[in-house]
Amino acid sequence: MSAALGARVRLSHGDRRALRTGLLFISPWLFGFLAFYLYPAVLSFYYSFTDLQLLGDAKWIGLGNYESLLGDPLFWKSLANTFTITLIGVPLAIVTALGVALLLNTTGIRGIGIFRSIFYVPVVVPSVAAAILWIWLLNPQYGLLNQALGAVGIHGPKWFYDPEWSKYGIILMLVWAAGDVIVIYLGALQGVPKSLYEAAEVDGAGSWAKLRHVTIPMISPAILFNLITGAIAAFQYFTQAFVISEGTIGQGTGAIGGVQNSLLFFGLNLYNNAFRYFRMGYASALAWILLLIILASTLIMLRVASGRVYYESER
Repeated sequence: MSAALGARVRLSHGDRRALRTGLLFISPWLFGFLAFYLYPAVLSFYYSFTDLQLLGDAKWIGLGNYESLLGDPLFWKSLANTFTITLIGVPLAIVTALGVALLLNTTGIRGIGIFRSIFYVPVVVPSVAAAILWIWLLNPQYGLLNQALGAVGIHGPKWFYDPEWSKYGIILMLVWAAGDVIVIYLGALQGVPKSLYEAAEVDGAGSWAKLRHVTIPMISPAILFNLITGAIAAFQYFTQAFVISEGTIGQGTGAIGGVQNSLLFFGLNLYNNAFRYFRMGYASALAWILLLIILASTLIMLRVASGRVYYESER
């Protein structure tokens, strides 16, 4: 039996040559994966159990870093800030993008392609430039949004300068930059068979009924995909918060996460510990906690979506 199995898996000279050629062509990727992904990940897992400064030797402390997290108020503050934009900003962006996609999917409107391009422009704007743009738009004194609110008699908030409103400014940025979500929805909407809408109309279904019973079930895989990828991106939110809180508002004030740490998201807290305080071991522990949070959240969403998402291949 074993001899026969060995004879089956024995490669011919041509197969071995093809295998070597294939490995040679993918060797740059293999080297990059091992050197820049796998090795740093394994090393950071080890460092998470050590007391390691940027310049110095690692001292094994076991679960000391993870125990310190429980008593660190900045850890809980960053976790709360991150969950706030994830639980509010991501669903709001998904719902808004779906509404825009439904409008852009309308046929017979002149110049619809131009509108589709306009909504995608924020996606290609660099994160730093977008953050600077929104600092100006939401400036409490001369910002365009507050001026528009003042024109109708509404006194606008201080946005990034107010700890009660700063995260809502970030949420506005998330909704504004949902152009890639809109494009995914457009692709899904154009794949819905028209025969289903015609059958629904024959049964007397209105616009709301067709949206609820035809459109949403048929594009549910796209909704789940956008929800998961949006949540993962929100959990890792960093660049815009860094530019807004430290590059502008916190410049010269010593602020590390906006006013009263209202913009101290998990990624920014990790960065501060690693490259401001040089606590590499503690930062490694934060990184692995973030990985576990993202993994658990993804599994929960997949579990909740089980049986509620329609796949054509499972018919």
